[in-house]
Amino acid sequence: MQQDHVLDIQDLSVEIEGKEILSHLNLTIKSGEIHVIMGPNGTGKSTLTKVIMGDEHYRITNGSIAYDGQDLKTMKVDERARLGIFLGMQMPYEIEGVTNADFMRSAVHAKEKDQFQLFSFIKKMDKIVEQLHMDPEMIHRSINQGFSGGERKKNEILQMYLLHPSLVLLDEIDSGLDVDSLRIVGENVMRYYEENNPGLLLITHYKRLLDYIKPTHVHVMMNGTIVKSGDASLVEEIENDGYEAIAKKFSTSIGTCIIKEMTGHE
Repeated sequence: MQQDHVLDIQDLSVEIEGKEILSHLNLTIKSGEIHVIMGPNGTGKSTLTKVIMGDEHYRITNGSIAYDGQDLKTMKVDERARLGIFLGMQMPYEIEGVTNADFMRSAVHAKEKDQFQLFSFIKKMDKIVEQLHMDPEMIHRSINQGFSGGERKKNEILQMYLLHPSLVLLDEIDSGLDVDSLRIVGENVMRYYEENNPGLLLITHYKRLLDYIKPTHVHVMMNGTIVKSGDASLVEEIENDGYEAIAKKFSTSIGTCIIKEMTGHE
């Protein structure tokens, strides 16, 4: 029986170099849920994933962030990874001199410890490489060195499968992908979700990724906070009306609430 997990973010504010990036943000993601965050550039979407993962460049000034009741604010990146949190990055790093195979073997061994079995690891890695339509030689090359955008993103999904996280954060995993790579990446993310029931958070600008990954929750982020949430139908509203129209509705709603509080009228 699979264990249920919960990411709980309450009233979170974050700054970098004195500039506030996230402002009083609330978000809860449970196992079996697929959350999509959309919004204009520079509104804090990528920052949110980095803060969840423990990027030390950002300073939390308010609020809480917990996974399965454990406070993440004091944990380093590797400790969060051991809890089962995985971040697929928008721009994966190149690491010269360390092969994909060596890196992934070390990472999985660190997680599984005495349970690690080399033959099972190799067998699983070969299977996922084939599933992602990757060149088998890529696992013996330095991490992401000379890789195309599509190859880098497939490499992130390969790492996801091997590390077997319970919470998956994917930051614009669709950027830089051609049509075929988008389909392969999208279908494999959805397959992982259906087989393992993780909580899943997607940051994206484009509806096309959601042809393959079907969200249960959709959020619009603007100015560092979530201004609207809904089901998958919200994607159509974004496509039809744009972010500015949603922002105006949000501002009008907030203004109405303030007036009611000040006047005491319903």
